[in-house]
Amino acid sequence: MSRIARILCLAMTSIVVCPSLYSQTRNAAPAIPDNFYSAMQWRCIGPHRGGRVLAVSGVNGEPETFYFGAVAGGVWKTTDAGRTWTPIFDGQPIASIGALAVSRSDPNTIYVGTGEADMRSDISFGAGVYKSTDAGRSWSYLGLSGTRQIGRILIDPKNPDVVLVAALGHGFGPNEERGVFRSTDGGRSWTKVLYKDENTGAIDLAYDPDNSRTVFASLWNVRRPPYVAYAPITGPGGGLYKSTDGGATWRELTGNGLPAVKIGRIGVDVAAGQHGKRVYALIDAGSASGLYRSDDGGDNWSLVSTEPRILGRGWYFGEVRSDPKNADTVYISNVSLYRSIDGGKTFKAIRGAPGGDDYHSLWIDPQNPRRMISGVDQGTIITVNGGKTWSSWYNQPTAQFYHVAVDNQFPYWVYGAQQDSGTAAVISRSDYGLITFRDWHPIGAGESGYILPDPVNPQIVYGGSTGGELYRFNSLTGQVEDVSPTPAELGMKVVHRYPWTTPIAFSPQPPHALYQASQFLFRTLDGGKNWKIISADLTLRPGEKEEDAKGVIYTIAPSPVAAETIWVGTDNGLVQLTRDEGRTWNEASPPGLASWSMISLIDASPHDAASAYAAIDRHQVDDIRPYIYRTHDSGRTWTKITAGIPENACVHAVREDPKRKGLLFAGTELGVYFSLNDGDRWQLLQLNLPVTAIRDLVVKNNDLVVATHGRSFWILDDISLLREMNGEIAGDGAHLFRPATAIRIRKNVAHDTPLPPETPAGKNPPAGAIIDYSLKSEPVGEVTLEILDSGGRLVRKFSSSDERRKVDDTQSFPTYWFNPPAPLSKKARLNRFVWDLRYGRPQALRYGYSIAAAYGEDAIMLPEGPMVLPG
Repeated sequence: MSRIARILCLAMTSIVVCPSLYSQTRNAAPAIPDNFYSAMQWRCIGPHRGGRVLAVSGVNGEPETFYFGAVAGGVWKTTDAGRTWTPIFDGQPIASIGALAVSRSDPNTIYVGTGEADMRSDISFGAGVYKSTDAGRSWSYLGLSGTRQIGRILIDPKNPDVVLVAALGHGFGPNEERGVFRSTDGGRSWTKVLYKDENTGAIDLAYDPDNSRTVFASLWNVRRPPYVAYAPITGPGGGLYKSTDGGATWRELTGNGLPAVKIGRIGVDVAAGQHGKRVYALIDAGSASGLYRSDDGGDNWSLVSTEPRILGRGWYFGEVRSDPKNADTVYISNVSLYRSIDGGKTFKAIRGAPGGDDYHSLWIDPQNPRRMISGVDQGTIITVNGGKTWSSWYNQPTAQFYHVAVDNQFPYWVYGAQQDSGTAAVISRSDYGLITFRDWHPIGAGESGYILPDPVNPQIVYGGSTGGELYRFNSLTGQVEDVSPTPAELGMKVVHRYPWTTPIAFSPQPPHALYQASQFLFRTLDGGKNWKIISADLTLRPGEKEEDAKGVIYTIAPSPVAAETIWVGTDNGLVQLTRDEGRTWNEASPPGLASWSMISLIDASPHDAASAYAAIDRHQVDDIRPYIYRTHDSGRTWTKITAGIPENACVHAVREDPKRKGLLFAGTELGVYFSLNDGDRWQLLQLNLPVTAIRDLVVKNNDLVVATHGRSFWILDDISLLREMNGEIAGDGAHLFRPATAIRIRKNVAHDTPLPPETPAGKNPPAGAIIDYSLKSEPVGEVTLEILDSGGRLVRKFSSSDERRKVDDTQSFPTYWFNPPAPLSKKARLNRFVWDLRYGRPQALRYGYSIAAAYGEDAIMLPEGPMVLPG
C-alpha cells in the first residue's frame, strides 16, 4: 500500500495536514508525557500455559469461586470453577504474589502478600500487603513494603480485621522488616510480634480451626548467594513457635521429639475437629527431615514419615494440609500431590506426572473437603470431586519466560523457554482470527535456556537447557537432536560452570556461527556437529585463581555490523571484547562495578561497531536499583544511563532499535521503558501491559516483542511512530505519522465452527494499515481522514462524526460476537486508526455474517468492500 500511504491526509475542520508526513526525526526536545502514547496497545499472544503459583484460596459459600496469585503474574479469579480466569490485580505496581487469603466471615475481604517465598534463583520481589473489600474489584495498599517475600497470610475466621503475616524478608540480604506481623484494625497498622534477627524470617502460619487464639508459626534463616544457581543456603535460627493469644506473644517449641539439628523450612498445619491437639509439621532438617506429628497441641512430637517422595527439596516445598473432616487424611505438596489416610504414615501420589509437576499449595474447603484448589509450577487446578478429576492449567497466560527470539518467516514466530514447563514457539499472527492452542508448540529443549531459530533456515531451532545441554529441533520432521558440546571437545580436565540460563547466540554475519558459553566461549560452524573453545576463562577477576572462580558467562553479543567482533558479559561483573573471533580478548567493563554485578544482557549496536549497551542486574546482591551503561568507543569509556527509571526497577535487558539510532528499549522488573535520546532520559512504555518482570525484548520489523517472566509473550504492534517521534511533534497542532508498509491479508480464513468464547486465546495484530496521528488538543469540529490512490482518486473517507455501527440483536446468534470498530478519534495526543485496506461496503438489501468468527473481535459482515490493489 506504499503509494496509497504516501498521500494520506488529515483534515481537521478547515485545516489539512499533509506536509508533516515525511517529517524526519529531529533531536530530542522536551519530555513527552507518558500518556501521549496511550493509543498504542500491547497484545498478549500466549501461550496460555500457566506459570508457578504459591497462593490459592476458595471462597466459603461460593462453590465455583476461587482465587490464585501467580509468583510474577498478579491475582486471578474464577467464578466457574477454573473454566476461565480473569486478572484482578493488573492496576497495582507489583506482580509477584506470595500469599493470598479470603476471609471466612466476609468473603468480599481478601488480603494479598506480595513477593514469592520459594527461594529460587528467579524469584521476584514484593512490596508488602494489599487488601480488597469488594471481592477483588479494587485494592488498597497496607504497607510492610520492606518485607519483600511473604510466605503466608492468616485471617481470623470470625474477624476479618485481625490478620497475621509471615514475612520472610529480603531473599538476598539482611533486613529487619521480617518475621510475623499482626494487625487488629484491618491492616491500617501493624505490630511485629515474632522476630529473631535480620537474617531469619517467617515462612508459614497455621490457626487451630477450632480456636483461632492458638496459632503456630515457623521461622527460616535462608539466603541465596548470587553464585548459586539452584538450592539456597540455610543458616541457623529456624524453628517452630506457638501462640495461645492469637499471635500477640509466642514461645519456641524445642526438643520433645523435634529435631535437635539446624532446622530449615517448616510447613505447619493444625487439624480441625481435634481442639488443637493434632498438629502436623513438615520439617527440612538434613538427616532429621521428615513429617512430624503432635497429638497434644505441640508439647510432644513423633516422626511419622521419612518417605523420600515427600521430603525432596525441602527448601522449595513446604506445605502440609489436613482434611478438615478427617484428621488422619493429610496432603503434602511436592513433585506430585501426595495423600495419606493413616495420619501421615504412608502416602500415595494422587496427582502428578513423570517429569515432576511440582505442587506447592493446597486449599481445602472447610465444609466440603472434596472441593480443593492447588497451586503448581504449571499454574492452578481445581477439583470438586476429591481429586478424581481437575481443571486445566492450559488457560492461564502466566508463563515465565527468560528470553525471546523471533524468526524470519511471515508471520514470524516467537520463541522462548518457560520456567518449569519447557519451551514454546508461538506464531505472531494466526490465520484463524485469534491465537489459540492451534498456533503454538514446544520445540524440545529445556525450561531455562535460550531458544534461537536458525537465521537462514527457520525450520531449524536451537534450544538450550541447564548444564550446557543444547538441542537442535527440526520443525518439519518434529525430531530433536542433541548437539551439546562434548567433554572431548571442551577438555576433560576442565570443570565447566554453566548458569541456569546458559547463553547461546548466532552471529548475524555469514556463515552465522553459533556460540555457547560456560566460563569459556565455544563456537560451532556446522550446526553443533563440532565445537571449539575460542577463549580463556573470561570470568577471572584480577588476582583470582581459576580453582577459586565461581563466575559464568551470562550473555553473548556478536556485532551485527562488524565480523569477528563479539561482546561477552559475565555474572560477576566483567565485560570482555574480541575483534578477531576470539583469538585475543580485552576487558572492557564499566568502571567501578562491584563483584557479582551480573551483566544480564549486552546489545551490540546495529548501527556502529564501537557502540554497545549493557543491562546490569544486581538484585541477587540485594540491590534492586536500575543499571544500564552505554559505550561508543568499544568499552574504553562507559556512561550510566538510567534517568527516568524508578529506583526499585532492576534492569534485565536493553536493546537498540535497528532503524533509528539511539532509540532504546529496556526490560525491567516492573515493566518496559524506552528512550528517544540514547538513554539520556527514559519513559514508561507500559500502556496496557500488566506490571510484570520483562526479562528480554526484541524489535522485529516494526514490532516490539517482549518475554515476560509471569505473563507470557506480548507484542506492541507497529512502533514506527517512535522512530519519527520528538518533542516538537508532540507540540504540533496536528501531525500525521508516516505509516509503515501494510501487508494485505485476510482477517480470518477459518470456516470451521468457531471456538467457544471460553477458549483461551491471544490477540492477532490489526488486519490492515495502522495510521497514527496526533492532535495537540481536541478540536471543536470533526476530524476526517481521506485515503487517495496514486492518481489522487478517493479510495475511502473516515470521519470522527461517523456513527459506530449498532449491534444487530436480531441475528440468530448472541451479540457477544459483535465488537464494531470505533469511529475516527479526535482525542488530544496520539490516536491510532486501522484501515482494513478495503473500499467501502456495497449497498445490500440484507447483510449476513461469516462463519469465520473470533470471540472478542467483530463478526465479519458480508458482503465486504473490495480489497485495494497492492502497490
